[in-house]
Amino acid sequence: MVSINQFEDNDLAKHSVSEHLKCPGISSQGINIPVYRFGIKSSTLRGLLCSPQEEQSTLDSLLLAQWEDRMWKGLFKYDVTASEVKVITGKRKFLAQLNEGLDMDSLPASRGDKILVSKRSFTFSCLKCNGELLFCVANGEKENADLILATSAPSDGIMILTNGTPIEYGHVFLVPCGFKSLPQFRDASSLEMIMRMAIEVNNCSFRVFYDNIMQGASHPYFQACYFPNPLPVELMQVLPFFSDQLGGTTISYLTDYPIKVLLFKSNNLRSLVKVLSEICSCLAEKGIPYSLLISDCGRKIFLFPQSLENSSISSAWECGGYFLFQSRCAFESATEESVLRRLGTASLDDEGFLMVKQLCYDIASKLVASTWDLW
Repeated sequence: MVSINQFEDNDLAKHSVSEHLKCPGISSQGINIPVYRFGIKSSTLRGLLCSPQEEQSTLDSLLLAQWEDRMWKGLFKYDVTASEVKVITGKRKFLAQLNEGLDMDSLPASRGDKILVSKRSFTFSCLKCNGELLFCVANGEKENADLILATSAPSDGIMILTNGTPIEYGHVFLVPCGFKSLPQFRDASSLEMIMRMAIEVNNCSFRVFYDNIMQGASHPYFQACYFPNPLPVELMQVLPFFSDQLGGTTISYLTDYPIKVLLFKSNNLRSLVKVLSEICSCLAEKGIPYSLLISDCGRKIFLFPQSLENSSISSAWECGGYFLFQSRCAFESATEESVLRRLGTASLDDEGFLMVKQLCYDIASKLVASTWDLW
């Protein structure tokens, strides 16, 4: 059960930031926002499942209420709920969205082997407006989660901000603040909080995305939105190549998909986070771009390692099988063959993927058992 308080309590105030969050372009001075604090009980994935029959979670309700409030106030450039979506003919059932209001100039573009402003990932410039700040999630010290409706932002947490050019219902930025200052996401603490958020939203439609493809990005950030149906990548068959029976951690690869994909599953949050953050750190050090998709209420993480050799990078939702088209002509002419070529161009080759699989196996073998022993 989640307790709800109207105003800030003294315990949270002691740990709040008085003037500025440790995030570029976001000021907390004079701002009172809702803060959702995780309970100690939510520190593990064990026993937490998506249950559509259960009552809507407090965090899910908060996120959607805040997002819909901004939608009705006209803060978005268009009504994404009116966008046309179709299934592309073919056995993999890729999804295509017609979004004529999308500003492609605000989206990543690759040039040579250097990622400049990719046309397939949203830039961070939209975070300059305090009016787009919805709420914050942070760690709490109570047994159960609690929600404070109006308080100052804590020093460590995840800031939830609207995306003015959404690709789906409930599209938001998830911005880790106050953690280690790293040029790219490699901090296990921020990933753990993102995972806990996915767990406590407890909505199987909720997906979290991360793209580690922008060289020199000023601050790491995730994105999240709601998809009413499974993404194509979530329906593919997998083959496991690492399994830890004690901790319930498995790593698999997809057998029939145009881009190389690894799937991580676990019943232990800390074990999963520690393994994945170490793998992502190693990929970044080796100059291998990658994207992440978190689904099934935090129980599944898809890792898409990519190649820069052909100057083609796909966003996390494209890797998942969801594609945006700005013109009706391109939307109606989209074929499975063109999507296969697009994803295949971004994919690692067999040799590179074998190296990544071995890297994952070595890291998981080293870390999983030691992490489980700590619990």
